Amino acid sequence: MFEGVLTALITPFRDGEVDEPALRGLIERQIEAGVDGLVPCGSTGESATLSHDEHNRVVAITIDAAADRVPVVAGTGSNSTAEAISLTAHAKEAGAAGALLLSPYYNKPTQEGIYEHYSAVARETALPLVIYNIPGRTASNIAPQTIGRLAQLEHVVGIKEASGDLDQIAHVVAACPEDFAVLSGDDALALPLMSVGGKGVISTSSNVAAGQMAELVRTFAAGDADGARRLHHELLPLFDALFCETNPIPVKAACAALGWCDGEIRLPMTPITAPNLERLKVVLKDLGILR
Repeated sequence: MFEGVLTALITPFRDGEVDEPALRGLIERQIEAGVDGLVPCGSTGESATLSHDEHNRVVAITIDAAADRVPVVAGTGSNSTAEAISLTAHAKEAGAAGALLLSPYYNKPTQEGIYEHYSAVARETALPLVIYNIPGRTASNIAPQTIGRLAQLEHVVGIKEASGDLDQIAHVVAACPEDFAVLSGDDALALPLMSVGGKGVISTSSNVAAGQMAELVRTFAAGDADGARRLHHELLPLFDALFCETNPIPVKAACAALGWCDGEIRLPMTPITAPNLERLKVVLKDLGILR
């Protein structure tokens, strides 16, 4: 249902508030560049520091700005199942095509608890759901067998896999139906993931390199593995630079360097260090993104 390149959008701020004009501008650039979907309020969108009102507003703005040109998969995850249901219900009411929910963090639920969490959200909202497995942030890993069980539920349609373990990801693909979308949560693993049956990427890098990421995914999907590999190698310095500090610090700095938004970021995230900013600018210039 969701495949190709979906951009994990940053959330622009100005003077402590969500910068709606900048957000709308970013969305327009994404659509013009040919992305296949938009994901507001994920990790890249600093969802952890958004108030509930801000979260819902960012989702609503994104849906309005996209205007049905591409699907919006709203980040609605929480370590509280009731809160995840509430955020997902709002996304559905606002017109989202689906929701992305990270596995409950901090609580460290068992595999059965993880299954019941997603099952409850699916049952209560009936909105297409994309699981988000990112053990580095949640402190728990969703096992392939659990994902296989979840893939049998009517409204669970895909997973953003950011475990960083290609063997695990291959087992996830094998455990799920053909129409279940396994998407990379790591830009540098998008091509390897597609080679074992994945269907695309929910990308941070596409905030600044939407066209290049779309070309990479579509080149591989068209059967040109050599061409996709060449594009992957060209983008490796960008992947490295955009994750030289904790996401979304570098990508927000990159968008600011391009003049698309203010570089404001919320604590506990801090602005990018000067050496890493210079490194990032060099990479952006080398790729022709920054002039």
